[in-house]
Amino acid sequence: MPQNFNSKQVVVQTDSKEYPVFLGKEVIEQLPRLLGSFEKKPSKVLIVTDDLVADLYLSEIVLSLTQRFTVHSYVLPNGEEAKSFENYYAIQTFALENGLDRHSAIIALGGGVVGDIAGFVASTFMRGIKFIQVPTTLLAHDSAVGGKVAINHPLGKNMIGSFYQPEAVIYDVDFLKSLPDSEMRSGFAEVVKHSLIWDEAFYHWIKENIKSLADLTEERLLVCLENGIKIKAEVVSNDEKETGLRAILNFGHTLGHALEAAYGYGKITHGDGVALGMLFATRLSEKLNANLNLTADLIESWNRYGFPTKIRSSVSPEELLGWMKKDKKTQNSHIHMVLIQSVGNVELRTVSDELILETLQEFY
Repeated sequence: MPQNFNSKQVVVQTDSKEYPVFLGKEVIEQLPRLLGSFEKKPSKVLIVTDDLVADLYLSEIVLSLTQRFTVHSYVLPNGEEAKSFENYYAIQTFALENGLDRHSAIIALGGGVVGDIAGFVASTFMRGIKFIQVPTTLLAHDSAVGGKVAINHPLGKNMIGSFYQPEAVIYDVDFLKSLPDSEMRSGFAEVVKHSLIWDEAFYHWIKENIKSLADLTEERLLVCLENGIKIKAEVVSNDEKETGLRAILNFGHTLGHALEAAYGYGKITHGDGVALGMLFATRLSEKLNANLNLTADLIESWNRYGFPTKIRSSVSPEELLGWMKKDKKTQNSHIHMVLIQSVGNVELRTVSDELILETLQEFY
């Protein structure tokens, strides 16, 4: 891709595939060329999106493709509840009814929910067809890179899925202009997570340059996105299928996913859940590591960014513990959590139920 001042390219290298992430302004214009560059031209293209994104961007993207490709679109309702088996089945049915075949391609146009379910459809339709991630949220800078695709089950989030890498990720920052503050905050949580698990210098840059979400100017946003994507790409390239290192990307997610399930999907954003989960994991880490003193620093930042620091009284510690035991890292009913040793250095450790319950009590 011709590089201009407003665009960058990050390459994700995994055991199964190497692919580019196009990042910047107006990079969505690369989509027709990218589809045309496939070894075999896609017989049909299916765009999967949600109703909010469809109203804003779908017609324009369909128009850009119809001169060269037969295009179909499937619109999901916005929200985490859309990531269901029923919708997964409905998209498969729609694809079959419209004659998609092994040489067709799927475009996931939307946030993490759309990317997850569309990617899972692509990974299983006729045993796998090509797909491209076109994220439209800040949060999706994390979920669109790395090839984790899934749907939810009533008994746990992302419990049915696979590892399936896209052909490319097209991350046009112009899409972010339409995001509400709550979604920007949700996505920013994953940016902070990447700094905490991997890059101390990036963490301090965030602290110094982003005092509140109002400081996320276009220039600073691009710095956040590029660094977050590079960290994610580096981790995934070393451990594509989460047999070891990649588990560190789940920092904050053990409690975060439990909060999403206990509150009810859609009642707390993924990023807010992860932010509170990171705070909890840091407090746990301090109890196991006398040299760590980070919670107070994070609480100050969390208050400035608007992240929650308390658990709602409507759910009990015991209920949350039950949900945490459904986490995919749990083994033989023992909870394994990503804990922080120092900024940029984390580890996976087994944590007792007693210590989890005791620490959860501190967050009410």
